[in-house]
Amino acid sequence: MARYFDIHPENPQRRSIGQVVDLLRGDGLIAYPTDSCYALGCQLGNRDGIDRIRTIRHLDDRHHFTLVCENFAQLGQFVHISNAVFRSIKAATPGSYTFILPATKEVPRRLLHPKKKTVGVRIPDHVVTQALVAELGEPLVSSTLLLPGHEEPMTQGWEIKEELDNQIDAVIEGEAGTEPTTVVDFSDDGPEVVRVGSGDPAPFE
Repeated sequence: MARYFDIHPENPQRRSIGQVVDLLRGDGLIAYPTDSCYALGCQLGNRDGIDRIRTIRHLDDRHHFTLVCENFAQLGQFVHISNAVFRSIKAATPGSYTFILPATKEVPRRLLHPKKKTVGVRIPDHVVTQALVAELGEPLVSSTLLLPGHEEPMTQGWEIKEELDNQIDAVIEGEAGTEPTTVVDFSDDGPEVVRVGSGDPAPFE
């Protein structure tokens, strides 16, 4: 049964954040709110958690997982980023964007796109997500909580608990957006908008 945490959207309770992070460090898988929508998340080295995300969402090995980062210092450890690309991304961050970039050796191979050796990264504009990542001290491996057969991502914590109670370890109830991120691929020469979502695509078109 998944544990249920009702965390304040503006002043997250440190004790609750600490309890969720303890679950993550114990190879737990959580559902948590972001500025775009709910996501599934686990720790970087959690092989079982990553497999569970694939199972819940019916994902193949070409799916780009996202590393949800606290800041650019953390993001820079996991992706190669040129000065020009850095400026483009910094202007839109924090926000509801996911950026596809070439991964560094810090990223486990099983998270990489098999051909491109890329990974998604983002810095969300969401108090609870930021508190989680800050307490964890490393990025959260994440994927949008969009279930097979559903056209819209899930947006209510209690519904997620009802639906996935035996497949995840915790649900954070909180304020989330209702649309996935806008995804911008920087793995080739210029930006390519591969999914239009809650972030304005205009700066990258």
